[in-house]
Amino acid sequence: MLELESIRLDKWLWTARFFKTRKLAADAVSGGKVHVNGQRAKPGREVKPDAALSITKDNYRWDITITAISGQRRSAKEAVLLYQESTESLAKREQQIIQHREQRELFDFSGSNHKPNKKERRLIHSFKQS
Repeated sequence: MLELESIRLDKWLWTARFFKTRKLAADAVSGGKVHVNGQRAKPGREVKPDAALSITKDNYRWDITITAISGQRRSAKEAVLLYQESTESLAKREQQIIQHREQRELFDFSGSNHKPNKKERRLIHSFKQS
């Protein structure tokens, strides 16, 4: 990894694989979804190692500390090395994921959201006629 002294916030979020594009990262920062050291920031703000970030995305929240800076987007295995997540943040997010799965299993009615096939239509017609 190329070691830099500082980098734009939106570019770091993109290289750390929190967002698929720099545009999405910049929009999230502008929209107040990313805070640096507890304060709102602009996409062009320079960040350095040891900066504390709070990232909100898809109703999940990451509280991380930047440990390294890379100028290029790398694999996900290398991107994880760019930051360290707090244990409280990780536990809370895992709990949210479990709750989301349970809710999806409870309220998922996808079986009735499809168009009946030929066999099901015949059963419906025979039920209505009898």
